[in-house]
Amino acid sequence: MNKRTVGLFFILLSFLAGLVLAYWTVEEVVSVNVDAEDPLYKEIEERKSKYEWKVEDARIDSVWKKTPGIMGRKVNIEASYKKMKKKGTFDSDLFVYRRITPKVSLDDLPPSPIYRGHPDKEAVTLLINVSWGEEYLPDMIETLSEHQVKANFFIDGAFAKEFTNLVQMIEEEGHTIGSHGYMHKDMARMSKEQATANLEQADELLFGLTKENITYFAPPSGSYSQTAVEAADEMGMETILWTVDTIDWKKPTKDVLLNRVLGKVHNGATILMHPTEVTRDSLGELIEGIQDKGYKITALPSFLSEER
Repeated sequence: MNKRTVGLFFILLSFLAGLVLAYWTVEEVVSVNVDAEDPLYKEIEERKSKYEWKVEDARIDSVWKKTPGIMGRKVNIEASYKKMKKKGTFDSDLFVYRRITPKVSLDDLPPSPIYRGHPDKEAVTLLINVSWGEEYLPDMIETLSEHQVKANFFIDGAFAKEFTNLVQMIEEEGHTIGSHGYMHKDMARMSKEQATANLEQADELLFGLTKENITYFAPPSGSYSQTAVEAADEMGMETILWTVDTIDWKKPTKDVLLNRVLGKVHNGATILMHPTEVTRDSLGELIEGIQDKGYKITALPSFLSEER
């Protein structure tokens, strides 16, 4: 045999050995008889609720509007019993779960803005609205990269037209790019047709730079009407607002900005910021402070997903 043939022979042998081992493992578990009167079985029944998660559908909240659902899980008692019986003792690490998917998703709901993620999800997301501040963006992008954090940049179409290199830099770093409309206009004062035209103008520029469909929209100054939300929805975009505001455009000190955010951060927080000098200088400490509180920082696709 040549070396290639010998190598393939050993790969096949290892694969077959793995199959045999897996078969024996399954057989050992399956061969355990289920005894509902066994104290171990009863203990699993009594304690399982502590380890189960309630599934929740996406819904329209009276205050927070469109709210994502969240995955649930149920303990498979018999499968868990068989694994623990083999070990001979109760062990929560051996629980076998069945995932439960929400019946209603965000896509099933009527047009409505999104203010926050699910309140049981220990995650936050950074919303960076960009229609000025080009001098601070490169440093902010570098800080995000150093901390391995993905954010959401809502970019004004006029800004994208002038600073294509910055949009491409954001896209290349894997951040989520959303629309901030065109020319920072007040969407609350527009008819549905005007809102659609404004969004289409921005969308054309952003798609041309990223080759990705824009699926999120942040109205300038947080000003919107239901018709603007409907216009965005018809273009395949969710309207995104916030629960925690840095108010960085008022030029607070670094300490004020950090205390303002870290004092209010919560499960499902959406944190609004802009490319300003104080945000650039605070961003690294802000990320570390949020993470020290136990929150994961994710971009909107993961943040709004049903995964825990």
